Amino acid sequence: MRHRLVAVSAATLLCLAGTAGLAEASPASVHEPSAMVLTVVQGSDVATGTVLRAAVLSCGYAAEGTHPDPRAACDALNATEGEFDRLLAAPDRGRTCPRRQDPVTITADGVWGGGRVAWKHTFRNACVMSATLNGNALYAF
Repeated sequence: MRHRLVAVSAATLLCLAGTAGLAEASPASVHEPSAMVLTVVQGSDVATGTVLRAAVLSCGYAAEGTHPDPRAACDALNATEGEFDRLLAAPDRGRTCPRRQDPVTITADGVWGGGRVAWKHTFRNACVMSATLNGNALYAF
C-alpha cells in the first residue's frame, strides 16, 4: 500500500512539474496546443450549481474532444485571442428575453496558447446567455 502511495505521489509531482514548465515556456500563441473544459452551469455559484452540459476541447494540430464541432469551436476559441470576454461582444440586440432571475454560468478551464485559463461569466437566465453568445460555436454543445 505504501509503495502505491509513493508511486502515485511521484507520478503526480511529475505531472505537475511538466505542466508548470508548459506555463512558463514562451509567450502565448494561438498556434500552441490548447485544451479546455467548457461547462454550462445552472446557478451563479459554479461550486454548488448543477452542471447542465460540459465538453472537452483540444486545439492543436487537430481539433478534438467531446465537443460536437471541435474545429468550429477551436476557431471560435482562437478568435478570442485569449480574451474570453470577447465572446460577449456581439449579442443579438433584436432578441428579447424575460427579466426573470434564473442564473446560468459558463466556464472555461484549462490551457490556451501555453497559459492557464480559468474564466467564467454568469447570465441572468438561459435566454440572455443564448442572445449574448449569439450562436458562438464555442458553447454550442
